[in-house]
Amino acid sequence: MADEIVIDVRGLNKSFGDHHVVRDLALSVRRGEIFGFLGPNGSGKTTSIRMLCGLLTPDSGEGTCLGFDIRRESKAIKRHVGYMTQRFSLWEDLTIRENLRFVARMYSLDNVESRVTGALERLGLTDRAKQLAGQLSGGWKQRLALAACLLHEPQLLLLDEPTAGVDPKARRDFWDQLHELAGHGITVLVSTHYMDEAERCHKLGYILFGRLLAQGTADEIVASQSLVAWSVEGPGLAALAPRLRALPAVDQVAAFGSELHVTGTDAATLDAALAPFKSEPGRTWQRIEPGLEDVFIHLMQSRAAQPAEDAAVPAP
Repeated sequence: MADEIVIDVRGLNKSFGDHHVVRDLALSVRRGEIFGFLGPNGSGKTTSIRMLCGLLTPDSGEGTCLGFDIRRESKAIKRHVGYMTQRFSLWEDLTIRENLRFVARMYSLDNVESRVTGALERLGLTDRAKQLAGQLSGGWKQRLALAACLLHEPQLLLLDEPTAGVDPKARRDFWDQLHELAGHGITVLVSTHYMDEAERCHKLGYILFGRLLAQGTADEIVASQSLVAWSVEGPGLAALAPRLRALPAVDQVAAFGSELHVTGTDAATLDAALAPFKSEPGRTWQRIEPGLEDVFIHLMQSRAAQPAEDAAVPAP
């Protein structure tokens, strides 16, 4: 069923030494959804994903993944999960086909040659099957890693910043492949720093200092923060930016090409603060809709005063 909940967890916590990395995580993910995790480095994204999939045991909390208890049945969960790390982890001195054969045998899979041939065809690797993995570009290594993840026909894919260092065309092709897999009922958990990738996820969660601060569709997350945004074009923007940042009503000022985007949380107060600047000649002001990037910077800044001991660290 498309509406089936495959991940349902509550109150998950994880610490490494004195660092409380994930705090009271609660989340539901449906079959065939692409759920994206966003947040700065060290925010707890990777640790959260690993707990959701049974790859890391939480200190407290409960829930299920693919119908299995995440604390008591982690081995059963792992048999149905494909895990792709940010760093290429296959063997560079083996060919593409040899890598896939090796992975298939590690999983003790049957019909190895049939599975390998199917993976090559599915990811467009057939013509490069005899090429050494070490000779591949970042985009082709990414395809090979995804092919290896799919050999044992997982129901859930766990992708940890899979497109870091990959060119835009390869990133777009990769996401097209993810949506095709999701269309066949495979659930995807992915961490990313790219806003264009975040917008291609069905649902998103933003994590900071181990807490899930916002979750939902991209539109729902933007709407939940009630930000107000203006764009300004014209001469002297570099000198204008620090003047705007000094205003108490201004939440952030960011350059976007030949424009500045100015955001705040109270429309009336922001409009009043910007009124003198709008009267200055030569510039054009326009009310715009805030974007995901505006929201995530706002969330980060709003929690910047949190005590240092609350800060998370990357999972070891």
